[in-house]
Amino acid sequence: MESNVAALPLSHKAWAWFEANRKQAVLGAGAVLIIALIAWFVVWQQGEKQIAAGEALSSVSAGQFGAGGSHPGAADAYLKVAAAYPNSSAGARALLLAGGALYAEGKYDDARAQFQRFVQEHRDSPFLSQALLGIAACVDAQGKSAEAITAYKDLVDHHSGEVVVSQAKFALARLYVAQNKLEQAHSLYEEVERTDTYGVLGPEAGMRAAELELKFPNLAPKPAAAATPAVPLTLEKK
Repeated sequence: MESNVAALPLSHKAWAWFEANRKQAVLGAGAVLIIALIAWFVVWQQGEKQIAAGEALSSVSAGQFGAGGSHPGAADAYLKVAAAYPNSSAGARALLLAGGALYAEGKYDDARAQFQRFVQEHRDSPFLSQALLGIAACVDAQGKSAEAITAYKDLVDHHSGEVVVSQAKFALARLYVAQNKLEQAHSLYEEVERTDTYGVLGPEAGMRAAELELKFPNLAPKPAAAATPAVPLTLEKK
């Protein structure tokens, strides 16, 4: 008898097991199906939320452009999108735009709070450096020069590959000029001129550097020393 059981094909053994454990097998298959459906629904829902968040943000942004730019109430509209879609990329961008709108209104404390919130909630966002620039700009606008210098310098030192670094260097140079740190300011203006040649800041930085050189000639690049002409060797005749 045992030899007959051992000789049964694998498919027959599986069927025999299924017949003996029909209830457990049906329940197990049902559980797997339910889990698969739940996983599919979650992924689908996340996709739908991303789409809805993007549409909501586009609607608010279009309203701002239609009104000729940011206006009072823009920040609230962006914050509503951020609150409704907290885990979406559009919600994150809405938070950043809310900070920008508050900054434009001159509400620097409120703007800084939103930029700091972005930094705390979206550490992995590709827009993190923009939020850090926003924080620096807020304290700069409030006349807190020492704090602004620290914020700009931290951005330059730790996010060197980001697009906003040129803006941070330009602002930092301006603050250095105010503190009479002219060599540091001149060096930063030259860096911005080199790295943002085709941007808005590059030419402006070049003019600022030239102005400093006119006022303080010691900052101007030293002319290259002329090469000493080689003296031909002559062989003495014996």
